[in-house]
Amino acid sequence: MAAVPPAWGVQYTLSLPSEGAARAAAAELSGMGHRLTAVRVHDHFRFVPSSFWYGQPSMDPELEGWWQVFSLAVYCGQERRALDPFFRSERIRVAHVARAHGGFQQGYSEGHAATLEGVFTRDGLVHEQAGADVALPSPLPKDPSRPPAGPPWKCSEVGEPAAVVQAVVAVAERMYGNVESVPDAVGWLLDEEFAFGEPYGSTGDFLGDLADAVAHQGTCTDTTVEAVPFLVELVCDDNIAPGSRLVLLGDLLRFAASGPAAEVSLADRITAFGGAWEKSAADYLTRRAIGGELPRLLSRWEDESDAVRFALAALTALCGTRDERALAGLATLPAPAGSSRADVVSLVASLLSNDREGLEPALDRLASWLPSAAEKAAGPNVDLQSLGLAILPGLVLEDVASGIVAERDLP
Repeated sequence: MAAVPPAWGVQYTLSLPSEGAARAAAAELSGMGHRLTAVRVHDHFRFVPSSFWYGQPSMDPELEGWWQVFSLAVYCGQERRALDPFFRSERIRVAHVARAHGGFQQGYSEGHAATLEGVFTRDGLVHEQAGADVALPSPLPKDPSRPPAGPPWKCSEVGEPAAVVQAVVAVAERMYGNVESVPDAVGWLLDEEFAFGEPYGSTGDFLGDLADAVAHQGTCTDTTVEAVPFLVELVCDDNIAPGSRLVLLGDLLRFAASGPAAEVSLADRITAFGGAWEKSAADYLTRRAIGGELPRLLSRWEDESDAVRFALAALTALCGTRDERALAGLATLPAPAGSSRADVVSLVASLLSNDREGLEPALDRLASWLPSAAEKAAGPNVDLQSLGLAILPGLVLEDVASGIVAERDLP
């Protein structure tokens, strides 16, 4: 007899503008079958003398005076993986509850239900339903089937790690000469300790360290802005293996999309505060710096592979640049009708041409088979153009990854 899967728990966190709004939202969540629901003033532990956080400054001063709801939902009888589609619908439903009361869903965490229930902070507990489970539909919803991928790209090797490291260091030496004038994100490449350190086991590890040095954990800073010319020089350097150039171009895609991605993730919060979105200075300056380098990248268009052209067209769209060569070049890419690549190409084309009427159907087609896009699009406060820009890097990188061959995969 098959073992029954352990009960799974999800703790949702909502932020609401008042205690009354928080209590009303908590009552709704309890009505949805949540087991434990607590209401506390934001940064509750800053006001508890026995807490480590007592008297500490707020980590989010914008929420001063707001209230939070912490609600634990338990789901039984199914393996965690089978619950993915249902959990997406639950997050959409909880976010709707928060919006309906003037707030926003701040986050969620998952784990074994017994563990989450054991560590649930009961301060401010307003609803408790011992042993309650959220009713699961039968059958459980399933993810939509994906359309077939486009034709394979011409394979591009990333190169041996030692050769790629050597080529990258050579570019740093050529551009900056010495460690005194090098940007912070590049200085470690010219450090003696790096030069005589342990060699990298894989090119991917090295490129990952480089990307993290430029934008730690994907967050753009002044360091990222300073490093953009260096990354572009690497993408244009023929001594860097083709696959590694494509990986670096992917980094530029992600950095250029950092502003729209933040706007989409914070859309409900921005609306709850009644304000317009303002990009961070680093996100704005990073995108502008990449846009300033685009003419150089696009000047190589005729000599690039189809996969690189695909990525370049997406980068051009992300930077808000109108370039007829990139737009016309999309039509020549191998993207047969009915393929997932064709849907991504349609998104790039609508963004490149600033075609608002074409953007919505392009996003609808993507959302029909991409659950993460559908979940983001479910928020009524999400700007469609920002959504298209936010999801574009992941779509392009997933597609071109099939054409990047790691050194360990070479025959």
